Amino acid sequence: MMTTSEQTNHQVSLKLLLPLLASIIAVSPLAIDMYLPAMPIIAAQLSTDMSSVQNSLSIYLLGYALGLLFFGPLADKYRRRTLVIIGISGFTLVSFAIPFVTSIEHFLTLRFAQAFISSAATVVVPGTIKERYGNNTAKGFSYVSMIMMVAPMIAPSIGSVLLLHSWQAIFTVLGIYSLLILCLAYRFLPERKQVIEVKRVSFLARYKIVFGHKKSQLDLLSSMAISLAFFAFITAIPFVYLTVFKVSEFAFSFLFGINVMTLMTAHFINTRLVTRKGSRKMQSYGLVVALLASSGLVIAQYFQLSLIYTVAVLLPLMGSISMIAVNTDALILLEFNRESGTATAVIGTLRFGIGSLAGPILAYFYDGSALPFALLMWCSVIVVLLCQLPHWVNTNLKN
Repeated sequence: MMTTSEQTNHQVSLKLLLPLLASIIAVSPLAIDMYLPAMPIIAAQLSTDMSSVQNSLSIYLLGYALGLLFFGPLADKYRRRTLVIIGISGFTLVSFAIPFVTSIEHFLTLRFAQAFISSAATVVVPGTIKERYGNNTAKGFSYVSMIMMVAPMIAPSIGSVLLLHSWQAIFTVLGIYSLLILCLAYRFLPERKQVIEVKRVSFLARYKIVFGHKKSQLDLLSSMAISLAFFAFITAIPFVYLTVFKVSEFAFSFLFGINVMTLMTAHFINTRLVTRKGSRKMQSYGLVVALLASSGLVIAQYFQLSLIYTVAVLLPLMGSISMIAVNTDALILLEFNRESGTATAVIGTLRFGIGSLAGPILAYFYDGSALPFALLMWCSVIVVLLCQLPHWVNTNLKN
């Protein structure tokens, strides 16, 4: 029997759970996007070149990926609230320390530490959603993603305003934000319902279980491929809009915002339908739309059609990519009851790993047009299609 206070805490935690989890995950997008406008000023004040400051973004992603690998198995073994408190506390301390750096080396070191420790908090979020939503995990993912996407939409603008004071103010505000999230997580974040298994499984054995799970292997490949398409968009879209189509900075912000709104709309649609249709069916719907839209994108770039055609196919393409990604991740996690943290680490590491290849691939095939970008998006969707064909065949055979 739960006490009255425990029941109250349980009820409140359910009301706050989704925005709280979204706020925890939003820590990294805010840490990445808020300081982008400040890069030239940071370079000048730390007496270094712009490329060194830009490398801090790659350093952050590397630290985050390594942190996922380290904390993923720990999330299956230890209390989730403990890891969240460790992760957010560490992020807060490092955020308050960054304004006092005096060299680019110190800045890069602290950015790595900031990303590494923050992953301890974010790695537990998918497992918490899975526990609450069960077979409707994709619905929970979509709700959290809808809320979390506010962060990358507003982060650059917040950074620009804070930059009027100083670049240090950006990281101070990040520290204040994470301190607030820490207090809320300590008060409201529920612990796992499931009793932790008594059987001890080694750190590496957990990864062996995840990678050796045959039913999830094709979905892991699908997750990687669709992540490559997403990072190709993030990497290339400034060049496509600003250089190829020569739109203004204001128009670029508007077009980018529309794409983010499309992602949120796709997640909303998924929350409405996934309970009835299931994640596999919603994944297939997204894949069909992605195949048609990516083919249209290639055609638009090959024949050098006007901007309106590119925008018209990018909107459904990005919406379908988000639908594929969220349902694929849910399908993977549903296969792992005791290794959800490790599975989350695998998904995240593979996602960032393959995503880091988008830039070099686009640079290698650069020809001054948006065609390489379109072809990379199309090829990524084709890989997902090939990975999912066995599932479709098996489903049809059963029917």
